[in-house]
Amino acid sequence: MSLQFGYKALTVAVVSGLAATTAQAAGLDRSGQDITAFLQNGTYAEAVYTYIDADVKGKDTVGNAVPDMANSYDFFRYGVKTDINDTFSVGVLYDEPFGASVQYKGVNNFVSQGGDNTITSLTNGRMPDLATAQNSLLRLNAGFQGLANINQMLQDADPAFAGFLQAQKDEIEQRILTATGTNNLQEAQAAATRLGAAINASKTAEIQKDEGTSVDIRTNNITMLVGAKFGANKNFQIYGGPAAQRLNGEVKLRGTAYNAMTGYDARIATDTAVGWVAGAAFYKPEIALKAALTYRSEIEHNSTIAEAVPALATSTNRDFSVSLPSSWNLDFQTGVNPTTLLTAKVRYVPWSDFDIRPPSYGAATQRATGTALPIVSYAKDQWSAELGLGKKLSDRLAVSGSVGYDSGAGNPATSLGPIKGYYSVGLGAKYNITPEWSLSAGGKYLKFGDAEAQLPTKAIVGKFEDNDGYIVGVKLAYQSK
Repeated sequence: MSLQFGYKALTVAVVSGLAATTAQAAGLDRSGQDITAFLQNGTYAEAVYTYIDADVKGKDTVGNAVPDMANSYDFFRYGVKTDINDTFSVGVLYDEPFGASVQYKGVNNFVSQGGDNTITSLTNGRMPDLATAQNSLLRLNAGFQGLANINQMLQDADPAFAGFLQAQKDEIEQRILTATGTNNLQEAQAAATRLGAAINASKTAEIQKDEGTSVDIRTNNITMLVGAKFGANKNFQIYGGPAAQRLNGEVKLRGTAYNAMTGYDARIATDTAVGWVAGAAFYKPEIALKAALTYRSEIEHNSTIAEAVPALATSTNRDFSVSLPSSWNLDFQTGVNPTTLLTAKVRYVPWSDFDIRPPSYGAATQRATGTALPIVSYAKDQWSAELGLGKKLSDRLAVSGSVGYDSGAGNPATSLGPIKGYYSVGLGAKYNITPEWSLSAGGKYLKFGDAEAQLPTKAIVGKFEDNDGYIVGVKLAYQSK
C-alpha cells in the first residue's frame, strides 16, 4: 500500500536539513550553496539568517598558546521561486558561499612582537636586536664598497703598491666572510641581501607590534534559475541558469611564523564575475520523494590586488586572478511514514585544484625559496554529508535531528584555517504560523578535527587540537501552492 503524505503535511516535517543551520568547514566553504528553495512546490520565498561561532585554538611551534583565532561571523540567504505553469518554474537565490574570518591574538608566533623579536627570529639568533642588525649591515655594505674601490685601484696600481692593496683586499674579504658565515663573496652578498630584507621586515614589525595575522574574505552570489518539468506525471525536472558572484578580501600576515613574509598586507579589489548552474531533479509526491543533483561551475575573478612586502620594501598594485571552485550538491528526501521524513545531503568541492597566488607574494617567496608559492592552497578535495530525520508532531509543529560529516581539505592545513573537517549533530524545529507562513529555528554542534598549521613552504608552524563550534539559524518562509 502506498503512503499518501500530501505536500501540505510533508513540508511541515521538512526541517531535518534545516537551511537555517547549513554551514561547511573545508577550504573557504560557508553556505553549502543550497538550492532547495527552488525545488519547493508552488510559489515559495525564504529568508535565512545564520550565525557561526567556532573556537579554534592551539599552540605555535615553541609552545606558546594561540587563543581562539576564528572570528564569529554571520550571513544571510534569500530565495524566491514560482511556477509559471505546471511545466516551467523560475527562481532567484542569494547566498554568501565562500569566505574566511580569522584574527590571531595573544603572545605567539602569529602576532607581531616587535622589531627586536623579529630580527632575532629571522637571523636564527645571530642578531640580538634590530640596532645590532642595522650596524652589521652598515659594516657589511661598507666592506663591499671598500672591495669595489680596491678593485678599481688595482687596475692601475703600481706593482710596488699592488701588494699592499691586495693584502687590504684579502683582509676585508675575510672580515666579510667571517661576519656572514659564508665561503665566498657571492654567498656573502646573498647573506647581506637577506639581512637587509630581515631588517626591513623587523622595522615594519616594530610599527605593527601586537597586531595579529588576520584574514577577511567575503563573497556574494545571485543565482537565477529556470526549470522545466517533463514526463507523464511531471516527475522529472531539469533546471539551470547564470550565477553572478562578487568577491573581495584582505590578508595580513604578522609574527615570526611567516618568516620573511611577516608584515605582508594584501587587499583584493572587489570584482564581479559570472558562472553557471545546471541540475536535474526527480519527484514522487505520493511518498514525498525528491532527489536533485546540482552542478555549479568554477567562477574566475579578474581583479587587482594591492600588496605590501616589507622584506622587499615594496608596495604594488597589480592584476590578479583567482578561480573559486566548482561544486556538486546532491539533495534527497523521502517519507518513512505519514509523519516522518528522511533527508540526506552530499556535497563535493575540488579544493585541491584551488589556490590564491598574489603576484608580489609569489615573487618574494621565489626570491627566498627558489619557488613562487601561493599564499593559500589545499591538499585534498572536500566531501561533506548530512543525514536528517524530521517528525511532524501536529499540523503546526515539526521537529528534526541531523548528523553530519565534513572531510576537510587536508591535514596539515593552512595556518589561515587550521581545521581538519568536522562531525556535527543538529536539532531544529518548524512552526506553521499560518497555512502559508512558517518559522524555523535550529542549531548544530561541530566537533572539529585536529590539524597542524602549515605554511606554503611546507613548514609546520602550529598545532590546533580539541576544537569545536556551534551554528544557530532562523528561517522565515512563505509557500502558496
